[in-house]
Amino acid sequence: MNLRITLDKTAIRLAAICLSFGLLASTASSTSAAEFFFRDGDRIVVMGDSITEQHLYSNYLETWITTRFPKWNLAFRNIGIGGDSSTGGNGRFQRDVVSFKPTAMTVDFGMNDGGYRPYDKAIFDRYMLGLQGIADQAKKAGVRVAWCTPQPLDGPEGGDTALTGYNLTLEKLSEGVKANAEKNAGLFVDQFHPYMAVLDKARSDKSKRYARITAGDAVHPGPPGQAVMAYSILQGLNFPTFVSSVEIDAADLKSAKGEKCQVSAVARDGDTLTFDRLDESLPFFPQDAAPILPWTSIRDLANDYRLTVRGLKPGSYEVKLGDKSVAKYTAEELAAGVNLATPALAAGPVADQVNDIRKAIEAKNKFYHDRIFRGIILSSVSIPDYLGIKLTPQEIESKKQAAIAERTQELPTLEAAIRKTLELKSHKVTIAPAK
Repeated sequence: MNLRITLDKTAIRLAAICLSFGLLASTASSTSAAEFFFRDGDRIVVMGDSITEQHLYSNYLETWITTRFPKWNLAFRNIGIGGDSSTGGNGRFQRDVVSFKPTAMTVDFGMNDGGYRPYDKAIFDRYMLGLQGIADQAKKAGVRVAWCTPQPLDGPEGGDTALTGYNLTLEKLSEGVKANAEKNAGLFVDQFHPYMAVLDKARSDKSKRYARITAGDAVHPGPPGQAVMAYSILQGLNFPTFVSSVEIDAADLKSAKGEKCQVSAVARDGDTLTFDRLDESLPFFPQDAAPILPWTSIRDLANDYRLTVRGLKPGSYEVKLGDKSVAKYTAEELAAGVNLATPALAAGPVADQVNDIRKAIEAKNKFYHDRIFRGIILSSVSIPDYLGIKLTPQEIESKKQAAIAERTQELPTLEAAIRKTLELKSHKVTIAPAK
């Protein structure tokens, strides 16, 4: 009986959260860069457990942020470790965080901290102790912290609601994250409830009642779930969803204007309109996460990439970016304004550039993880006796530090490759009567 009462109360709370999540999504475009948690010049650490070490949500965050602010000078390091917890993060703070000299970080623990069992006060207290230790060290190092809740499990045992079993424990831990953020004047980021809202919406379709919605396994989401994580975190960070906009009156070409965008070479040939568009930022969505889109519109919500064309004759029009046809709209739709994010990210020059940016970011992060962080820092390989090589612990540590320094010298080249892909490019837009 007590469990049923708890679930009923939770259902009511989740309904309110779903409404709140929708409201935040619809109004987020008013957020400015000044309100965003990260700033130009930040050195950012992403700390967490195996879910973080997957380099999915962290790569998505980095790509979303760098495409939205391509001129910013940012550096990101993922220091997720499989099986880790808040106490582990506290214990390795000096080695993994302070050594990078960051200015900001995200902390995402909780999945392992709850022990995969019903809520236990002693476990909760240990979790909070670890978070407080991280907070104390972050204050001393002058690092701004965004405290992220864990995401819920997505297990087929969920039935009509996923808020059962271990998810009840994770929700209690999420309450602890909020208390910790408030106590330490940090930023609280709730990804648990927005993620849960997506699961519940999917399971409202009875054919999905026992399905895994977010891919991967129950603990480690695949790209669909990690895109939900990334977008929830971005919302908590006050990420600006506005990319850029173009407004053109086909009857008065000289009145063409752009916001966060340069519009040039506007011309008309009969019913065909052309112009060049040079954006100051770009939309992004990981295309491998597309299976989540039936349950959430985050691709469009996170990217307001606007085109408005008035004065066209009634009818259907084809929109081309570069030489790629990406969408068809009616004259009425174009006059009201359309969001080009989805078609622009599917094909054409915007999609090509964003894909290059993502690949460059992934290459840099893979090198750091494989060759430095997991490859050296976390390595505990011992020298076999049969080699006859005798080294003291101090000598081994000295060689490790030398190897780290040598391999770190390769990172500027990889980061320069990212900056190269971020160079803003103009592309031609054609709006012609559809055939």
